[in-house]
Amino acid sequence: MLLREYVPLAPLTTFGIGGPARWLAEPDSEDSVVEAVSFARKRSLPLFVLGGGSNVLASDEGFAGLVLRIALRGIQQDGNHFRVAAGEGWDAFVSHAVGLGFGGIECLAGIPGTVGGTPVQNVGAYGQEVSDTIVAVRVLDLKSLTFTELPASACGFSYRRSIFNSRQQQRFIVTRVDFRLRTAAFPVISYPELRSCFQDRTQPPTLGEVAAAVREIRHGKGMLIVPGEDDCRSAGSFFKNPIVAESRYEEVSAVAGYPAPRFTAARGFVKIPAAWLLEESGFHKGFMMGNAGISSRHTLALINRGGATAKDILALRDRIIDAVEKKFEIRLDPEPVWLG
Repeated sequence: MLLREYVPLAPLTTFGIGGPARWLAEPDSEDSVVEAVSFARKRSLPLFVLGGGSNVLASDEGFAGLVLRIALRGIQQDGNHFRVAAGEGWDAFVSHAVGLGFGGIECLAGIPGTVGGTPVQNVGAYGQEVSDTIVAVRVLDLKSLTFTELPASACGFSYRRSIFNSRQQQRFIVTRVDFRLRTAAFPVISYPELRSCFQDRTQPPTLGEVAAAVREIRHGKGMLIVPGEDDCRSAGSFFKNPIVAESRYEEVSAVAGYPAPRFTAARGFVKIPAAWLLEESGFHKGFMMGNAGISSRHTLALINRGGATAKDILALRDRIIDAVEKKFEIRLDPEPVWLG
């Protein structure tokens, strides 16, 4: 296993921000993952698992421990069951599955990062979540230093949450994710924004057409990572959509003076778009605060306008959170993970 010292983190994240990692390893086998963990433990080093760097904000000072950039590769297929190594690119896997005619993840096209990161956040978009298709997650249990397979029912999936980023955070390292996809599948077109792409069609779109439409929508919002585009120096949606009780929703609407947009959540609860809360609180597309700002294409994407530091992004984050809480008494929950 190759270990590198003082590796800049900025080029390894979509934000393009971050100081050096004291150590960095890119294990390409389960044995080398164990070897890397053992290296860190022998030296009492903190450990951080980095996938595609798409949901991370790295400290300006860097990270004083060992960063594991999982590089396990491989896709095994048995009928509609796919076993995918954690280091595989997520969007590449979506393209692979859709190209074979398998549905269930077509609306998750264009999302950056690796397969191993998707169960951690229970990645979702346009009416689909990865938990809808995950059968099991293979992990290294850092308590016992043994590998085990957790069924989906043991992963505690909910909106943008799992045991991997909540009650069992830092206990497991994902090395493989198993999916059961749908054969002969019709694509899911539940969101109005996506339906409008095909409203003039007499025939239902193919899985591939839906995936392509999702990528185009994401591109239009600056949510597709395209090198050279300023709006793409971000971590995607920076805040989670808050889920509130119906009664709380009515109070929010009263403050706004008109019915707030909403999506159905659990019984008695609704999801309010965080982007709407930002806009109602004075944070519009293209808002600037020094070298940090809000994307000109999507209100939820905080961006590095060029030369921004992590402190710049955090200052903008805190200003937004405080303003929304002051107006609506809702405290927004950021999505990106802090590294450092």
